[in-house]
Amino acid sequence: MDTSPSALLRLFVPKIPFMAKTALWHSLWLSPTSSKWDLRTELTVRIIRSLFDNPEPTPLSKQQRWSLKDPGIKGKMWISKVAFATPEEEDIRDVIVDAIESLKEGDGVYKVPAMIPLEAEWTGYRANVRPDRPRPDLSEAQHYEKLMSEVTSPLAILYFHGGAHFMMDPSSHRIPTSRLAQLTGGRCLSVRYRLAPQNPFPCALFDAFHAYLGLLYPPPNSFHKPVAANNIVFAGDSAGGNLSFALCQLILQINRSSTNTSLKFHAQSIDLPLPLPAGVAGTSPWADLTRCMPSVVSNAQYDYLPPPVSTEQVWKFPLDEIWPTDPPRGDLYCDLSMLCHPLVSPLAAKDWTGSCPMFFVYGEETLADEGKAVASLAAQQGVTVVWEQFEAMPHCFSMIFEHLEAGRRGFKDWANFCTQVGGQTDDKEKACEMKTKGTWFAAKSCQETDVDVRSLAVCGRETVTERMRSTTEARMQGFDGYSKILPNL
Repeated sequence: MDTSPSALLRLFVPKIPFMAKTALWHSLWLSPTSSKWDLRTELTVRIIRSLFDNPEPTPLSKQQRWSLKDPGIKGKMWISKVAFATPEEEDIRDVIVDAIESLKEGDGVYKVPAMIPLEAEWTGYRANVRPDRPRPDLSEAQHYEKLMSEVTSPLAILYFHGGAHFMMDPSSHRIPTSRLAQLTGGRCLSVRYRLAPQNPFPCALFDAFHAYLGLLYPPPNSFHKPVAANNIVFAGDSAGGNLSFALCQLILQINRSSTNTSLKFHAQSIDLPLPLPAGVAGTSPWADLTRCMPSVVSNAQYDYLPPPVSTEQVWKFPLDEIWPTDPPRGDLYCDLSMLCHPLVSPLAAKDWTGSCPMFFVYGEETLADEGKAVASLAAQQGVTVVWEQFEAMPHCFSMIFEHLEAGRRGFKDWANFCTQVGGQTDDKEKACEMKTKGTWFAAKSCQETDVDVRSLAVCGRETVTERMRSTTEARMQGFDGYSKILPNL
């Protein structure tokens, strides 16, 4: 992401009158959120929201390119860039497709992608250096050795970045992943998964599964040694949280439905069922791509995310080299017929039985209700679930508002969960100590109130299913009309 002074000036100078008005309204207690937010939070949320409210949308390719600009590596982080070779066997491809098909209801449409080399970044914390200290001129293997020399925990966080499935990159998330490494004493493998719309579902899921197997069973020429499943935690923010929970559901489904007893990966034979990770942990995970739950409207005043995108709005993105797709598609991430698939929208998953422990941290944001439904169902099915929600906080607040107690607490608890489930040598005893727990944190004071995770859901499963289906059907009807008038690229 471009954070150069010139880029920031171009972004913020036109916003000065808007910022002045926002500050005045906040100071006079005329803003509806004045009692919940400080001025810095108010300005940040409203500026981000104004970027989404642009009446002339920026072409998708431009948004994507801007988000992929590498800010460079310096200061308190070790980064080692790696690539996992493409496995010659087709076992991974076959087992994922089988799981997708076994979970599919109706005639969902998707294209089976090829396996490709997988790029990622090992991230660790670099202590005792200035924030502007340049990255040493070393080989990637030497960088990994330096990283490991400061690691004090067996924990490996398999990290998936956010960005609505079409933006961002491991380079844009080096600060939060290095901070996770600092707080846990472990390391993160931040995955450069394939982005939509050029690479729709299930490309990112293929890459996520490839990365997990690569940790367990290192491909040739890997820097790392095999990592035990009980030391691996899936983690991500927003769309990366979606991918984390989808990957967990994929493994559960492979173990439930696969008729195979093993699969081949780089000439290694892997026994089935597959081991589950130690945990899955999301900050504001995007669990519902239909965006059908009540909080997308009821919590809008505290969030910067735009309201649900209609098919008309999707198609109004300016024509460019990546949109619309050929053939036209009604959603950036997948065909509209796949929106209710559990590996696209984890909200649609009916069975989390046997899952590893889960951690959710949300603000009082537009995505909160979908997270509540997933957490509640999993807890009812016997999964250990830790749920935290912070009053009046927006999407991914813990990664944005480090100056707030809520931001610091949300991030710290995220890291603590990873340590507790995946940072111990004797994981089994430690996992038994964790219990399902839900907490509501009051605005500003962070005063805690216990909540019952099993009863978090704002509506029953039948209602959730009906809301998802009706929202998808409405988008499909709109898409039919627009697809007839729009040219293919």
